Amino acid sequence: MNETVKNLLLWLVIVIILISVISNFSPKHQQMAPMSYTQFLSQVQQGNVGNIVIQDDTISGETKDKQSFSTYIPLNDSSLLPYLVKQGVNVEGKPPQQQSLLLHIFISWFPAILLFAVWIFFLRQMQGGGSGGRGAMSFGRSKARLLGEDQIKVTFADVAGADEAKEEVKELVDYLKDPSKYQKLGGRIPKGVLMVGSPGTGKTLLARAVAGEAKVPFFSISGSDFVEMFVGVGASRVRDMFEQAKKQSPCIIFIDEIDAVGRHRGAGLGGGHDEREQTLNQLLVEMDGFDGHEGVIVIAATNRPDVLDPALLRPGRFDRQVIVPLPDIIGREQILKVHLRKVPAAEDVNPQYIARGTPGFSGADLANLVNEAALFAAREGKRIVEMHDLEKAKDKILMGAERRSMVMTDDEKKLTAYHESGHAIVGLFVPEHDPVYKVTIIPRGRALGVTMYLPEQDRYSHSKQRLESQISSLFGGRLAEEIIFGKEHVTTGASNDIERATELARNMVTRWGLSDKLGPIVYGEDEGEVFLGRSVTKRKEVSEAIAEEIDRETRKIIDTNYSRAEDILRSNLDKLHKMSDALMKYETIDELQIKQIMAGEEPTPPAGWHDNNNTDGGTTSQTDTQSKDDEVGHPANEH
Repeated sequence: MNETVKNLLLWLVIVIILISVISNFSPKHQQMAPMSYTQFLSQVQQGNVGNIVIQDDTISGETKDKQSFSTYIPLNDSSLLPYLVKQGVNVEGKPPQQQSLLLHIFISWFPAILLFAVWIFFLRQMQGGGSGGRGAMSFGRSKARLLGEDQIKVTFADVAGADEAKEEVKELVDYLKDPSKYQKLGGRIPKGVLMVGSPGTGKTLLARAVAGEAKVPFFSISGSDFVEMFVGVGASRVRDMFEQAKKQSPCIIFIDEIDAVGRHRGAGLGGGHDEREQTLNQLLVEMDGFDGHEGVIVIAATNRPDVLDPALLRPGRFDRQVIVPLPDIIGREQILKVHLRKVPAAEDVNPQYIARGTPGFSGADLANLVNEAALFAAREGKRIVEMHDLEKAKDKILMGAERRSMVMTDDEKKLTAYHESGHAIVGLFVPEHDPVYKVTIIPRGRALGVTMYLPEQDRYSHSKQRLESQISSLFGGRLAEEIIFGKEHVTTGASNDIERATELARNMVTRWGLSDKLGPIVYGEDEGEVFLGRSVTKRKEVSEAIAEEIDRETRKIIDTNYSRAEDILRSNLDKLHKMSDALMKYETIDELQIKQIMAGEEPTPPAGWHDNNNTDGGTTSQTDTQSKDDEVGHPANEH
């Protein structure tokens, strides 16, 4: 928009200059006092007019007392000239006034000049003039954004939690700084590096750090920027991008979400003339074709390496795949320290404790956690971020935001309290189960209550015993409702628990080979196919006998763990009642209160709790105005 305004102002200045020049060349008229035709005739009759000049329809002259005047002849008066001569007026005639040549040309050609100027203006806009190549006729030009050497401030010090990935890409930095070191030994730096990892693990940040460390130009583009509705545009943009990069070499091209353009060819229903496939073909040629691009390193990022074309992954194109995994507990601690440097943190902030309680968090999740904590602190008028703020932020991310605006009846609160207590008590007694971290009957997110478990360490695989323990704890809530209130009062709040327990049991039988009767065979059908063209002909069916056997084995796992959970709850009814009473009183209990209850002690008030019973209106509790089976997932059990 700014460029458009600039162009309009430029043309306005040009028009003003032209008008000024033309006015300078046009003839100047001496300023004369206007006089009506009647007054003029009266002055002639009185003998006050001495000399006049007649030109076209205008009479100008001087009176005998040297006053200039001019008048206009309204009609063709044939008797005027003899009358003037008779009165002794000296009459001088002049030929009709001629316009200046420049003014005549300007008036004649002004419409054409104006149309031409407007056409040029819009042509420039369509071609992207002054707007970075974004015009309608510039769709063949690359949309890659170029960042200079001094524009990238990110270094490897800003990348935490991915030490192995950093080691892999440090070679690129070393090569870009000193290529001769590798060339002397006949070594060839990888032409392309593919970064693979879950969303938010820092793939883009790592690529920027490579460019920041190497101090080279950095081209950044998304895979979707190549593809347009016009055929051949994507291939043209790929060519233009590599031509620009070659002029800036050594440099780095970073393609984010390359799976948008690099998917497996021939897999869809678009045929061989698909625009995306032409773009991919051009990318393959540019990366390793007859025309080499020395000094141009391509870094791409994706979280779907399984859908990429094999030709894109072969040596000579993306020679190296760098896995950027979710950070472990040490990596999470390092990432938290990086982000906590940007906020004023209190001395009681313990990044290691937060890292232990955030398994499965990516770098982006941890950055969001610190940001949420800063928002909590600012909302309360604090000047520093305390550990309590980080705990609240973690609970919000893991369990959802509290919904204190909903009011719950005492019966609903009591049922929810027993439901969540059932989850917690079963989880405490079954083997290999994660410790109970927090139990609350305050609705969070879409759940009426939440039982949160946090692992003591990062886990990368699960045993059969651990999976069965999870199934038992999932049924703890429903069983607590059944034992305390009777079967006729069991609610729909356990629908999500049943769904997850059934999924675990079925996966144990069909995918993980944990059924003694069916053995280590995959019976489940992989429904993760992306391309309809590949999936329409690939369907794995099982016989009716095997399907019945799968159902029986799944039912056996469910019944066994259901019975175990029921036995645990009936054996610990006193603890179930005490935990439910604590939840009714405090609404949220944490590890300390849970340990006290399990030891038979009276639970102490949790940190930050205050008794609202003496205030007007009491504690703001919640009701469920929605379906009670709205719940969110693992590792929390929710009602």
